[in-house]
Amino acid sequence: MKHRLQFKRVGCVAASAVALAFATMAQAKVEGDTIILGSAISITGKYSQEGKNASDGYNFAVDAINAKGGVKVGGKSYKLKVQYYDDESTPARTAQLLERIINQDGIKFTLGPYASGPTKAALPVIEKYKIPMVEAEGASRSLFTQGYKYVFAVLSTSDQYLAPAVDLAAELAAKNGKKASDLKVALSFENDPFSLDVRAGAVDKIKEHGMKIVVDDKMPRDLSDISATMTKIKALKPDVILVSGHTKGATTAVRQAKEMGVNAPIVAMTHCESAKFTTKFAGASEGILCPTQWAETLTYKDSLFGTAKDYYNAFLKAHPEYKIVPYQTAQASAAVQVWADAFERAQSFDTEKLRDALAKTQMQTFYGNIKFSPAGNNVEKPMVLRQIQGDKYVVVAPTKYASDPVVYPRKAPK
Repeated sequence: MKHRLQFKRVGCVAASAVALAFATMAQAKVEGDTIILGSAISITGKYSQEGKNASDGYNFAVDAINAKGGVKVGGKSYKLKVQYYDDESTPARTAQLLERIINQDGIKFTLGPYASGPTKAALPVIEKYKIPMVEAEGASRSLFTQGYKYVFAVLSTSDQYLAPAVDLAAELAAKNGKKASDLKVALSFENDPFSLDVRAGAVDKIKEHGMKIVVDDKMPRDLSDISATMTKIKALKPDVILVSGHTKGATTAVRQAKEMGVNAPIVAMTHCESAKFTTKFAGASEGILCPTQWAETLTYKDSLFGTAKDYYNAFLKAHPEYKIVPYQTAQASAAVQVWADAFERAQSFDTEKLRDALAKTQMQTFYGNIKFSPAGNNVEKPMVLRQIQGDKYVVVAPTKYASDPVVYPRKAPK
């Protein structure tokens, strides 16, 4: 509850920042025995739910690290703290607030915002000032093709999100005596960097298997109505439906698919957990495939949280408002762990020494293995697919990670 109140206070300050010309708020990078990390993140706006997932993950890891004595630098123990500002789900605001975090608050260590768009706006700022950022929520490949040297992302890139669903469709077709090249695919994607990159990865796989795209639509900007797309999908009866539109787009898609009687043997969507499918759309979401960066049934573990399942149980105990732990939350916690590890290996608060320490990261966390390429993306953690079965999300693909068999074909939503 303490963190949530802090968000409201800081969010109000940030919202009126231009008018107030940012009076004085003297926060240094290290205050006494506290290391301050800065983040401009979505507390309001269209990504507010995902922003909450991420900030709750940041805070959970900060609390866990502090409870175990913090991090040790130069023989002294330091606690961690995150200073937040509300970027209102707006990339331009993200960049503006990072300027404040760096220049006025004096914070030299940053955590990422939510979504690829705001992250894309953040990176030129941190590069300009040579301020390291560990980010957990910007997955677009384009973030790692610009030569940036100060960003390090713990998550897998977005081109990998729905590609496994296409591979699974081909695998299941073969098992049922069909050719993958006979399959028809319908696409509905938000027109933003993340979703377009998800689409690109899926399209590459579709072409690899020789499948045919019969619908390829962009969602409207407000993500509130895709009934025109659903009408086309219903008429063309595809074998696979792929959707990516963050929480609001997923909510619209599952609701309108149910209302209009739209279905396919395979339906895969991003952001199922944030859209709270199992509580808000229990019958309508049954059988949907949901890509995830992390699942509690995976075998990763670390000395801070224990196993993936240990983290899952501990987080739900601390946050009973969640029915499951979204992957955005888990990867945010892992980002804080990466910072803690870098501080202790660098034994310094010098930003260049910390940047170099981050670049050499190689660790296993409850969330997965983390090793950064020269471009800053994590090259040692795969995506997995979960399927909604009853009120549970169970890992069904790739096969070597599966905890349960896939239910196929998907039955008509109730």
